[in-house]
Amino acid sequence: MNSNNEFFDALFDQETLDQMFPPERADQFFDALLGDAEEGAYDIRLAYKGMQNSRLAFDIELHQRPGKCLVCSLTYGLPTVFSRHPVINIQGVVDQISRKMDGQGQCNGWTLGRTREVSRQLHVVPLEIEVER
Repeated sequence: MNSNNEFFDALFDQETLDQMFPPERADQFFDALLGDAEEGAYDIRLAYKGMQNSRLAFDIELHQRPGKCLVCSLTYGLPTVFSRHPVINIQGVVDQISRKMDGQGQCNGWTLGRTREVSRQLHVVPLEIEVER
């Protein structure tokens, strides 16, 4: 592992990511989307996956809630919804990531990939951020 990767690994530990994208944001999202947070089928968590070729890779993890069906909840349309939903606020998350780099880089754009089913209980939406150093 090179020092560049070590820098970002230390910068984006899970505690920091949970502060940038707090767990209660899932309830806020479902409250705005469905009118009731209890209707949500999953919890949402931001996870750092690494740095490669000037791109930071994160996953927006969708963890099935007890008694709910993640597979039934139409997660495949989420990249479009997440990209513009004000509660999810991807641009705000990217801005926080850029500030966290404290002069060691700047975020120049982001994209959300297609939803991937890791398991019946976990789906992920990839978030890639272009970084200029």
